[in-house]
Order: sequence, then C-alpha cells, then structure tokens
Amino acid sequence: MRGVFTVLAVGALALLAGCAATPSDPEERAEAAAVNDPLEPTNRAVYDFNNYLDRNLMEPVAQAYHDSAPDWLRKGVHNVLTNLREPFVAGNDLLQGDTKASADALGRFFINSTFGVLGADDATADSGGAKAHENDLGKTLAVWGVDEGPYLVLPLIGPTTLRDGTGRAAEMFADPTSAVFAAQGLAAINYTRLGGDTLDTRTAFLEPMRDIRRNSIDEYAAVRSLFRQHRRSVIANGGSEEPTPLDNPSGGGAKAAPTGDSYINLIDKPAK
Repeated sequence: MRGVFTVLAVGALALLAGCAATPSDPEERAEAAAVNDPLEPTNRAVYDFNNYLDRNLMEPVAQAYHDSAPDWLRKGVHNVLTNLREPFVAGNDLLQGDTKASADALGRFFINSTFGVLGADDATADSGGAKAHENDLGKTLAVWGVDEGPYLVLPLIGPTTLRDGTGRAAEMFADPTSAVFAAQGLAAINYTRLGGDTLDTRTAFLEPMRDIRRNSIDEYAAVRSLFRQHRRSVIANGGSEEPTPLDNPSGGGAKAAPTGDSYINLIDKPAK
C-alpha cells in the first residue's frame, strides 16, 4: 500500500511540476532554478499536513518509546532493521559498480543474521569488520546520470525529489527481504518492519527536529536546504557513505531515510 501510494503521489506531483509556470523576471527565474521547487505552495501545504501529524502523533509516540524502552532494546531493534536492509543496500552498491561495498553488505547480512542473533547484535562491526552503510535507488539513478528533478514533499513520505521519489516507489519491487517475506505469505512482517522503521527513525531525531523548529525562521526552507545539501553530498561521495548523526531530522519514507520509510525522512537513516 505504501509503495502504491508513493507511485501515485510522485506521478501526480510530477505532472503538476511540469505544468508550473516559469517566472518572467530574470532574477526570479534564476532564483527559482536554483531552488528548483516549482510546486512550493503545494509542497508547503503538504509539509504543514505532515508536520501536524508529527507533532500530534509521531513525536509523542517516539518520545514515549524513547522514555520507556531501555537503550539495549532500542539498539537491538535498530540493528535488526538495518540488517534486513543489507541485501537491498548490496544490490544498489552492485548497480553502482562498487563490488567491495556490495560484498561488505552481504557479508554483514549473513554474519549478523547468524552470529548476531538475526541482526540484533552487529557482530560484524563489533569484531572489527565492515560497518553499516546506506544506499538506495535514488543514489543509483544519480550515479547513472539521472537529474534530481524538482523538489517534492509527499504526504506521509516527506521531502524528496522526483528522482528520489521515483526510486522510493520502485523500492516496493526491489527490496529482496520484503519480496521474500511477501512470497512466503509473511506480509505482516513487512508491515511490522515499516512501523518499526518509522518509529526507530523518528526516535533518533527527537532533539534534532526540535532544534530545527526552535532555530529556523522558515522551517520549510530550512528542511528543504538540509535535505538537498545532504543528498548531494552523499551522492558526490558515493553510495557507500556511512549515515551520520545529523541524518533525517524531518519529513517516510527516507535510510533512506534509511531507511526512510516514514514522513520523518529529511535525509537518511542514522547510525545508533
């Protein structure tokens, strides 16, 4: 359902973006090109909707989870979610020509799934092996030369671009672990994973998101700037860049967003 909704939302907003008027004034046109947000009024309305849900639902739930669940449990949940994503990360590494990073991700998956108790412990990193890194189809498309396209804010998904949003829509077909669970009649695991990923991501950014809200004159513009700067930095540095503590303060879906399956998906999923 999430993937279908993303496909429809990306398609509709892309159509609107194609119909957006270009400013006639040269300076305004140059500024609009730099921002690349032709749907800003619509995007702001969607952002306000997402923000309302966040303040009244996601933030209180995340705060309760943070306060009630012990650190070891939250870390274990995060590790399991990261482990389930490793085959998808490995596939994108391979599509980008990074065979070493792909081998690292697959190795982490097999070792952590066994010696790490289904991934609850990061046995690979703890023994001095490869650390987790993020990758997604949006980065793969960028490596292949696809332009990022206009900035978009999707309901429940959050900040993205046409390229990254298309990658997120395609992910419902491309994630190997989700496909295996669905084929085995275990779709409930995928829904549980989606909920856990959303909660894990939002909990990691309780304070960063509050800082943005306290310190930004224009919260929407601040989130847009942070999202685009970070995505461009990650793509420029290659798909195997490790997540940082400043990833994902607001807005699905990203860790990619992580792995970014909630509307609190400004950048990518953080390391814990």
